[in-house]
Amino acid sequence: MKTFSIISATMISALTALPVLAGDDDKAELCATAEDRFVELFGYPSSEEAGVTVVTMYKYNFCPAEITVPVGTTVRWVNVDKRTSHSVLSPDAGMPESDRAFPEESIEFTFLEPGAAQYLCGPHWETQEMIGMVTVEP
Repeated sequence: MKTFSIISATMISALTALPVLAGDDDKAELCATAEDRFVELFGYPSSEEAGVTVVTMYKYNFCPAEITVPVGTTVRWVNVDKRTSHSVLSPDAGMPESDRAFPEESIEFTFLEPGAAQYLCGPHWETQEMIGMVTVEP
């Protein structure tokens, strides 16, 4: 015997709103910890890195996961994990997969064309959903 349930639009709205908020809080906390780790390793905030935009790689996440930069910007992905290596690739931006960056190592790529480009960690995008987005503005 099959059972069917009817859920109102109000119930769906209420159910879908709560997990998103909790996930955003968790991600913000994780990225704050990644920034703390960057400062611990390098002695200054990632925002003070000269001439590049920094994205940290920590616990199978890019922090921040979405960035907007002007054409000609170099993005530096810095691995602040303690034991895991990561790579970065972006077929959308013509970026081949990098070598693995081990803890305290980095990967750089300069974005020369405007547009949106998804990037991902080669070994972890599928199993850990380690995916980011860069929007390059003219």
